[in-house]
Amino acid sequence: MSEPTTIPTYQWPPSNEVLAERLGLRPQDIVRFDGNTPAQPPASARPGTVARALADVNEYDRGRYETLRQAIADQHGVALEQVSLGAGSDEFIVLLTALFASGGTVATVPSDSYSMYRYAAAMAGATMTDDVAKADVVFVCRPNNPTGELPEIPTAIRGQLILDEAYAQYAGIDGTCYVAEGAVVLRTFSKAYGLAGARVGYALATRETTALIHSRQSPLSVSSLSAALALAAIRQPLDVSAQVAERERVAAALGDLGLDPRPSWTNFLFIPMENAQSYVDRLLPYGIVLRAYQAGLRISIRDDLDNDRLLDALRCELLGTPMPTAYQRHERATAETRLTCRLRLAGEGRVYVNTGEGFYDHMLQQLAFHGGMDLRMEGVGDLETGDHHLVEDVFRTFGEALDEALAKRVGLARYGESRVPMDEALAHAVVDLSGRAKATLDISPDPGMAAHALESLAQTARITLHVTAKGENAHHVAEACFKAVGRAMRQALQRTGGEVASTKGSL
Repeated sequence: MSEPTTIPTYQWPPSNEVLAERLGLRPQDIVRFDGNTPAQPPASARPGTVARALADVNEYDRGRYETLRQAIADQHGVALEQVSLGAGSDEFIVLLTALFASGGTVATVPSDSYSMYRYAAAMAGATMTDDVAKADVVFVCRPNNPTGELPEIPTAIRGQLILDEAYAQYAGIDGTCYVAEGAVVLRTFSKAYGLAGARVGYALATRETTALIHSRQSPLSVSSLSAALALAAIRQPLDVSAQVAERERVAAALGDLGLDPRPSWTNFLFIPMENAQSYVDRLLPYGIVLRAYQAGLRISIRDDLDNDRLLDALRCELLGTPMPTAYQRHERATAETRLTCRLRLAGEGRVYVNTGEGFYDHMLQQLAFHGGMDLRMEGVGDLETGDHHLVEDVFRTFGEALDEALAKRVGLARYGESRVPMDEALAHAVVDLSGRAKATLDISPDPGMAAHALESLAQTARITLHVTAKGENAHHVAEACFKAVGRAMRQALQRTGGEVASTKGSL
């Protein structure tokens, strides 16, 4: 028996942890523009979504996750028996290549396409060919990765046609109509659905081809936790319009910098160039990771804050403009909540808070705006159990980000005080960036969680906070209270020089 030999394998770039250590940054300061994934997971990706799956994690799913497959079938208008689940669409790329092209030939449309096809061909002992008409397997990446184009589907095909629609939602296309003609359509939850880490993909095919796929698959290559996340995601309306709008905005801004991205039908942009790696190398010290190809540079589209960071770094490198202060990036995940925070202390009052808890989202908006900060707070929590966990964790997350942003608290005024009226209510707040967590609060009437929210902030930000607020309307009292804290924070955060405002020399 001959010994197996190693073949070329798919190459992953370094992890955030490895890059951060190399660059002297924190792992959370690394922003990936190289994976074509959204900036945030879907709102449905929260602990409660997988709670039932965890309760049954000791058991197998005996029906190949029939509920999830039925939801997929319903979405595409096919029968349950035409849907296969796999560990991402990559599992099907490898499996189908082995099924239909073992020792044969594989072609891709366009020829410059997703590298996994080449690796799958090597695993199957197949060779790559440019002759689509004679290939045993033809992969049409539609829209195409890495170029972003929307290729035509060739008609003169002898072998198995596979339509890889990983980015189809961004183009508004669906190749399911080709299934009846014998094609296999591949989809993934990694891109538009934002579940890359869950590793869930699916194949749509005729009943006969689906039965063939099932006969060659591992019995359950998708975990029950991943299936639960995918089911929750597909049950929610999918809206990629914001990312598409961002793609066009970034494309225009890149054009202004003298770069010329191709028109894209995906969630990324491709810029033809000969020196793509030089851009990767130049932007890496900023914590920005891009993807270089022989033919050009690929840039994933994230949200506006991340995209602005990329554009600022490019302007700095290409035009010599100053680099704005970066946002402090912080994440907090518990069994009840999942929250992300991006904070810039010396900001312009650009604030967006969206966690699903409307009233206290508004209160944090007031605090950050009147504090002169830039803040983006997003996430979800177990509101079905009440607002306690979410409100507490929102302000703990904000406090943790604030503590990190304050660092050694050098050169700050340290103290701040403010009085704010709100109709019949009056709030008085005094803050000390002391490095010691203490909250003395007298808020009456409290709408429910105002005092606890501020106490959570003081604990995690390590500040001393005194607040007195009185009035008749609980909403007015709370709003005056959070505005007063924000305005007191604005004073305390004023830059006064290079010293610590303490006779001890440190806080």
